[in-house]
Amino acid sequence: MPKISVEIPRELLADLDEHVGDEGKFVNRSDAVRASIRKTLDTLDEIDARHGRLTDEDGADE
Repeated sequence: MPKISVEIPRELLADLDEHVGDEGKFVNRSDAVRASIRKTLDTLDEIDARHGRLTDEDGADE
């Protein structure tokens, strides 16, 4: 899996960390970031579908 580097404001990272670990929803920060990216991409696909901007290979038939 490729690794990337991002800059995140301290406040956002602190917020994220509240959801990570033994008491959180996510195992680690990477898991949380991947889940967030997936959800964002799904949302963008839904918006594109509503506006007729998806092609068959984008998942318009799913």
